[in-house]
Amino acid sequence: MATKQVKLKEQAYASNLKSRALSVLIYLIDRANQELTCFPAIPTMAEQLHISISTVKRTLRELVDAGYISKDARFREKNRGRAATCIR
Repeated sequence: MATKQVKLKEQAYASNLKSRALSVLIYLIDRANQELTCFPAIPTMAEQLHISISTVKRTLRELVDAGYISKDARFREKNRGRAATCIR
């Protein structure tokens, strides 16, 4: 039986996503937990995917608009920073 992540990857590869959107989506799927939630750092994503920070941000907006991911605001007490939760 295939895991949720494997099924999502199959759907992603079968989609009509542009290559950068596909790369970002696969990156998120690879780092998601059992609930398909992940907490990526945009600068880290940009570095590991060899794309700019602005490209990561633009691509995340595209994936949200296309319904592939959702972003939920969360607040971190430790450093009082804001972050986004990506959920499929």
